[in-house]
Amino acid sequence: MGAGGCYGGRVGTILLVGVDIFFRGKLEGLLPEHRLTTTESVDPPDVVICDVSRIEPQEVADAYPDIPILGFTNHTDTAGLRRAHAAGFDQVIAKSALDERARALVQELMPPVD
Repeated sequence: MGAGGCYGGRVGTILLVGVDIFFRGKLEGLLPEHRLTTTESVDPPDVVICDVSRIEPQEVADAYPDIPILGFTNHTDTAGLRRAHAAGFDQVIAKSALDERARALVQELMPPVD
């Protein structure tokens, strides 16, 4: 058991794009140490997480060119996975894998503290 849930990472601002309210609640449970925001937030995000099936990947990539982007979609949405890869997302995974790997993936994408 870790000391107070300290896992060596840092608190980040994660922008959710096209993520439905149900899955947002799930992500909040998986990533309690981070601040999850939506596009109304004025704070620049450290990482963007988006539901590829509900957004246009190229638009998100163009809007956040210098921010790591994690896209997820249903494992059967091969066209969406291809669009996200083509748009240059840093990570694209099946929604089911996000349940298991959300924390590790966010830590990999989180920019280091200067």
